[in-house]
Amino acid sequence: MARQTPDQKKAIKKTMRAFKKGELESSAGHKVENPKQAIAIALNEAGASRVAQGAGKGEGARRRRADGPTQRELYEQARRKGLPGRSRMTKAQLARALGR
Repeated sequence: MARQTPDQKKAIKKTMRAFKKGELESSAGHKVENPKQAIAIALNEAGASRVAQGAGKGEGARRRRADGPTQRELYEQARRKGLPGRSRMTKAQLARALGR
């Protein structure tokens, strides 16, 4: 884990105190009971987590490479064409089967 700034350490400490008192809530408004979830919330609020830095924001988080479409895009094209066995194919196999 990367080193944390003093401000990040304070934010984490504050969030963990709230968790220990039973006052920490998730973004959905539910009481946080899982210590791992509390740590994730603390790191996110402190700006010390990978998610907070933009490394994993769900759908589309991975950047498209310069060498063409993603595997998901190739799979969707194969699905539209009704290509059999597409669910077990790698990106390269999908590209070959689609004639790329």
